[in-house]
Amino acid sequence: MRLKGLILTVAATLGVAAPALAQRQSLADRVAALESQAQANQGNTVLLNQLDQLRNEVTSLRGTIEQLQNENEQLKQRARDQYLDLDGRIGRLEGGAAGAPAAPAGNTPPIAPPSASNPPPAGATAPERAPAVHGDPGVMAQAADERTAYNVAFDALKGGKYADAANLFTSFLELYPSGVYAPNAMYWLGESYYVTQNYEMAAQQFRGLLGQYPTHDKAPGAMLKLGLAQYGLGQVQQAEGTLKDVIGKYPNSDVARTANDRLRSIQLGQLR
Repeated sequence: MRLKGLILTVAATLGVAAPALAQRQSLADRVAALESQAQANQGNTVLLNQLDQLRNEVTSLRGTIEQLQNENEQLKQRARDQYLDLDGRIGRLEGGAAGAPAAPAGNTPPIAPPSASNPPPAGATAPERAPAVHGDPGVMAQAADERTAYNVAFDALKGGKYADAANLFTSFLELYPSGVYAPNAMYWLGESYYVTQNYEMAAQQFRGLLGQYPTHDKAPGAMLKLGLAQYGLGQVQQAEGTLKDVIGKYPNSDVARTANDRLRSIQLGQLR
């Protein structure tokens, strides 16, 4: 009887303890789930903070990029102006060294140089050296109007009005396709395209000049600029070949030294 009573007591105790144990396990699972959820929420908060930080950095970088782009455009514009100013000075020096071309025989009156009674236009600079014209006096008479049209286009280029200069030089070549200033006009038309990064049109003009006037004094510069335009178009091998041709054809010249510098710069850029 005692044994039976003991068994009943143990059974009763176990019957009470089993639900309590199950309840304890259920609470532990719920606590673990809540802890896991809390950790997930904390992780999400960290991610959101990181995303906000990245957005702020991207915004700051965009502002820096815009500032650098503006500074780059200003530097390119300054470089173009300096180039045209330097080229104009070289042209004036060349014109002074060469002197005025002799006027051909005939009754055509010479163009009067600037003087106290015939001053140059306000703000005008010395024009580019005029090509020498020999032969029929009528050609010289026609060249007077040709020179006027040429000066208008050249002044637009010197003033940084590149689109206007391109239109004016194009019109000039339509009016005087075989004029004495046609090679110069082709060169400066190519230059007006080059400084505005229209490399395809620039290369076309420089090629045309080299094809029609291979011995003209603008031919070395045209060949150099053709190489630079090819590089601007991404035609690296063609650009290298053209620059090497400049060095080989015009050794010990300024254009050859410039071509050599640009060729080395291109080759160093490819090694990086």
